[in-house]
Amino acid sequence: MKTLKVPKQHISQCETLFDGINLLREAGAVAKIDQVNWKNEFPKSLPVLVRVAHDGEKLYLCYEVTGEEIRAVNTEDFGSVWEDSCVEFFMQRDGEAVYRNFECNVLGTLLAARHETREMAEKLTEYMPSITRFSTIRHRYENNRQVSDWTMYLVIPKQAMGFKADENLSGKKIRANFYKCGDKTPKTHFISWSPIDLPSPDFHVPQFFGLLEME
Repeated sequence: MKTLKVPKQHISQCETLFDGINLLREAGAVAKIDQVNWKNEFPKSLPVLVRVAHDGEKLYLCYEVTGEEIRAVNTEDFGSVWEDSCVEFFMQRDGEAVYRNFECNVLGTLLAARHETREMAEKLTEYMPSITRFSTIRHRYENNRQVSDWTMYLVIPKQAMGFKADENLSGKKIRANFYKCGDKTPKTHFISWSPIDLPSPDFHVPQFFGLLEME
């Protein structure tokens, strides 16, 4: 099982959002999202990584995507963000059967839900205002075609991940996977951090999650 040790950093004490992002970039654990699980049908890959840290109360994620031909259509939360240029975090508390997904497109449009199965899901509507999303996009040209480098900074409070108010993330083990996808982008792709051994694309597969060990 792929494992990532997630450091504890006091990002919430930073004076500005940008200071918090810089601290995360300097001191966060790095996970490369580089598993192209369905190479025959969907061979597209691109450089993607996510930096990860926590402060006991919240999980901090900063995705960095390089050289994508982006699609940005969905502007309303709970829309079909996976069809756009999208990054995702799926997680499961140790010992729980349910899992949660946080899917965010390049615009910061978010889909978050608690799942018993792929089809049986409950939207995490009450937690949406508490989840921070901040993106940057830099457009450039590569071989006479427009591509974009973009980042997505997500801050997810522990309650949205199923932890109680009196619980601390320190010492916890969380089963999880990080994804990059874009079902309707110019070059459809499905990339993960922890590999998935299935014949066709499916991210709703906790049996293939890796492990986050929270400092």
